[in-house]
Amino acid sequence: MRVMAYIHSLKDKEQDRHVLGEATIIKRIGDNLYLADYNGVKCTAIFNPFTGRYYVDDIYGLRMDGEV
Repeated sequence: MRVMAYIHSLKDKEQDRHVLGEATIIKRIGDNLYLADYNGVKCTAIFNPFTGRYYVDDIYGLRMDGEV
């Protein structure tokens, strides 16, 4: 499903705030852990129920094919 999510690599460092971008949540892979796709990069994401948004980690949460 396509969602608006906070993307790690889009963080506004000057203002120290997260920035929204469009990502695809592919599937759930753990307890509040999801496989996401952002600009062709498979990575991990979590869902924050308090903000109602996914947080996609396309820097440290990279996934290799077959790692799911």
